[in-house]
Amino acid sequence: MQLQDFLPLMARKLGAEGLIQELCKGFQLLMEPRTGKITFQSLKQNVARLGLGELRDDELLEMVREGDLDEDGALDHMEFCILMVRLSPELMEEEAHRMFQY
Repeated sequence: MQLQDFLPLMARKLGAEGLIQELCKGFQLLMEPRTGKITFQSLKQNVARLGLGELRDDELLEMVREGDLDEDGALDHMEFCILMVRLSPELMEEEAHRMFQY
């Protein structure tokens, strides 16, 4: 199961507020405490804790680059959340559909 498959399941189970809380917890696990951001180094140190296995350095760097909107070489909380939602477009479609049903 890929991350993009997992987020919609989490959203259905937890609801929007619960999903945001879980994303915050994920950010806290991955961030570098000194900077309050996810850096390549903090990501590399923490991927094993999350069961992501052996990711190559170039894969980790690409993860950071993909979400780094301000190009400072790290992910702040907002960039991380945007990246997580962007990785799962189905999540956005489901939420929009749910919102417009009422």
